[in-house]
Amino acid sequence: MDATGNKLARQIGVARSFAIYYAPGRVRRLRRFYAPLIRPGDLCFDVGAHVGNRIAAWTQLGARVVAVEPQAHLIVWLRRLYGRDRDVTLVEAALGATEGSAMLHSDPRNVTVATLSPEWIAAVSREASFGGIKWAEVSAVPLTTLDALIAAHGRPALCKIDVEGFEAEVLNGLSQPLPLVSFEYIPAAIATAHECVARLANLGDYEFNWFPGESHRWASAAWLDAPSMTTRLTDLAAGRASGDIFARRR
Repeated sequence: MDATGNKLARQIGVARSFAIYYAPGRVRRLRRFYAPLIRPGDLCFDVGAHVGNRIAAWTQLGARVVAVEPQAHLIVWLRRLYGRDRDVTLVEAALGATEGSAMLHSDPRNVTVATLSPEWIAAVSREASFGGIKWAEVSAVPLTTLDALIAAHGRPALCKIDVEGFEAEVLNGLSQPLPLVSFEYIPAAIATAHECVARLANLGDYEFNWFPGESHRWASAAWLDAPSMTTRLTDLAAGRASGDIFARRR
């Protein structure tokens, strides 16, 4: 695909993301889920902001948001939507264990699955649901850390991480426990979730819960300690639904 074809494919991919993530009722459901977790004035980090539907939900709850997104064409849209909101800070970068730069692999037609992790690409490529993804574009992006973000903006009450297999590296750039952290899990690459649980357990006394897909309903009636969550990951690996795991400090 030539440059013109890539540009057109990217525009279609972004339009698809907006149609999905801003579908009627979607932001409202997010707001309802996060309402017990976010208080007015809280600082929240959205790491892997994509098209910003969580920014919309969180600011409606009165939060201040630092949104991190390495894809330049998505930052353009985030600036159009939220660039004038004094409660939103946009950071065009990726996060990792150290500061510097990294290579971002992306598919112009599927802008939701850009990743810094070749290992993650190898793991999910074995799944039929990822069969049509072609990570044909590779570009250098600036890399910073959660510690640096905290030094610049403050300690967040909530840090959401959705970075397609690079979640553990993001947490390796954090040297202090945070009140509430969420990260994506994918059954085909469940090793990343294991690393995240272990890293958070090393940082502090956390308990865990999760929800599959976009249900935004807790899967467990009781929050689990780290060993119990690690055991439960075996069950999640056997399933087909990805989702989000939440870790809160006791």
